[in-house]
Amino acid sequence: MRDELLLVLDSGTSSTRALLYDAAGRIHGSASRAITQHYPAPGLVEHDATEIWSLSRACLAEMIAQAGGPSRIAAIGITNQRETVVAWDQRSGQPLARAIVWQDRRTADACAALQAFGHGPEVERRTGLRLDPYFSATKMAWLLEHDDAVRAAGDALAFGTIESWLLFNLTGDHLTDVSNASRTLLLDLDGTTFAEDLCDLFALPRASLPAVVPTAGALGRTRAELFGRAIPVTAMIGDQQSATVGQACLQPGETKLTLGTGAFVLTNVGTCRPQPTNGLLGTILHEVGGGERHYALEGAVFVAGSLIKWLRDNLGILASAAETEALARSVPDSGGVTLLPALAGLGAPYWKPEATAAVAGLTFATTRAHLARAALETVSHQLVDLAAAFAAAGAPWAQLRLDGGMAANDWLAQDLSDMLGLTVERPADVETTARGAAIMAAVGAGLHPDLEAAATAMTPATQRFASRDLGEKRERRLKAWRELVERA
Repeated sequence: MRDELLLVLDSGTSSTRALLYDAAGRIHGSASRAITQHYPAPGLVEHDATEIWSLSRACLAEMIAQAGGPSRIAAIGITNQRETVVAWDQRSGQPLARAIVWQDRRTADACAALQAFGHGPEVERRTGLRLDPYFSATKMAWLLEHDDAVRAAGDALAFGTIESWLLFNLTGDHLTDVSNASRTLLLDLDGTTFAEDLCDLFALPRASLPAVVPTAGALGRTRAELFGRAIPVTAMIGDQQSATVGQACLQPGETKLTLGTGAFVLTNVGTCRPQPTNGLLGTILHEVGGGERHYALEGAVFVAGSLIKWLRDNLGILASAAETEALARSVPDSGGVTLLPALAGLGAPYWKPEATAAVAGLTFATTRAHLARAALETVSHQLVDLAAAFAAAGAPWAQLRLDGGMAANDWLAQDLSDMLGLTVERPADVETTARGAAIMAAVGAGLHPDLEAAATAMTPATQRFASRDLGEKRERRLKAWRELVERA
């Protein structure tokens, strides 16, 4: 095995990070920078694309220096927040507007109008996705309609999701991988390029979109002046697909849950194109250059960790996200409090983009501990409903592999196991999003012969949480939860 390191750029919703891995999956360093969140109006969420690139470049440079220079880096892998849209000028390389983040709901009316014209079923059949503001196409269309600089860019206009924007800055190439392309509403699930008629449906110039490439392979080389040497880029993959690979969910039926800003369940369904149903989405999981395309069924919960962040930053009732575990343990139950975390609408399996957050059961006896516990419980409530949707779609969960920042909370891991009636597994390293990109980059660089060999060599041991019988407490919680959902 060559003594070379893999450099992963993990550009998420709240931060961008760079991590160093070796071919055995050991982490040799990490650097992180927080991304500024912009909320210009209710329902609107934006990022500064220049800031994302600047912070990402700084993190990469820090890790390259720590590695001992660019000659020690075998390859770079990129993983990213999906669906977020950047518009830039290919001549100047400068963004034309703020990036519209996946959580943004400004195009809800446009999606409703397309539904009213009857486009929903055909779009869902072809792309695996619903006509919802979550996805990229209507965000691009909004920028073209409402932003003068975007509209004036003409032939120089480039649209892309975050991995495309980062790769452009690294290499000068305008590419996207199949996993991210499958989140735009513009790619047939078995397609190799963005569909002309789908671009026409959203009034988007196809020439402004990137070329579609596999998730792993020879995707480009960084400009030598950036880091002192041209470094191969051998993987790009959306963050949720990357976490699925990082959890070694490589066989049909294997399922992971990532608990980050949102909560995302993906079940591997193999090489057969999935049929979206029961509020679930069909998506491309991965495609190693020259190999078969693999798919997943996905359930997307829009608000999970961001609810805790909101309680901390907006309401000031938490000093840190980490204290929610101690607060949840300090009370026997939520004191009758139930939260509906629809701060950005409701995702799967409900798909209520117009829903807003609500809280029920407050009394003079309610404390911040009750609110913290209710906030954690709402994650389990949504997952119970998602589990039923997956089972109805013929993809029941036998167990659940847990990762992401919130997964470090032992109380929540156990509550998920109890409410779902399933064994929950959690790896020693819960940051599996970056690990999945490292696994993909290792295969793309030839450090491992295939995905299975790379995952076997690079995934850590796991901790298991066995379910306990909650009796009638479980049913009481779900009854109160479903009443709130019905009223949303």
